[in-house]
Amino acid sequence: RFVGKVAVVTGGGGGIGSAISKRLADEGALVVVTDANAQAAGDVASLIEAAGGSAIAIGADISRKSECVDLIEKAFAIKGQLDVLVNNAGINRRGNLLSLSDEDWQLSFAVNLDSMFHLCRAVLPHMIAAGGGAIVNTASQWGLYPAPNHIAYNTTKAAVAAFTQNLARDY
Repeated sequence: RFVGKVAVVTGGGGGIGSAISKRLADEGALVVVTDANAQAAGDVASLIEAAGGSAIAIGADISRKSECVDLIEKAFAIKGQLDVLVNNAGINRRGNLLSLSDEDWQLSFAVNLDSMFHLCRAVLPHMIAAGGGAIVNTASQWGLYPAPNHIAYNTTKAAVAAFTQNLARDY
């Protein structure tokens, strides 16, 4: 289903991200596996290549806007197209309102939500110019039914769901 398509998967070095990356490759996509852990991204890309698929690893700290923009431009430059963006990367800093540090709150938003905003903003012009594409954003049931002592994760994942609905209506 994805023959000739280019797909970017954030958090591609982890469990869910590696499974998404492998499946897209199995379906024919050239997968850009990206992760803050460049070695993990490279390992997944190597597994895909060894299984006969096509993959490229790009290490990126998507908590930074500049790295989000750079990632999309590097991925686009590979074949002059970007067909799929999977915003899968996420972190879960545990704590309730009184125990969670300011740094963990801010990092949760930077990785789980802000990166999605910056990546979508960077990829949409390419997809619009090409006449279409697909963006998949990974939320969590905890965004709708919050678990105790996970206030940052729960809040960001609820925002991911709202952002995704709004993005779909706008584009």
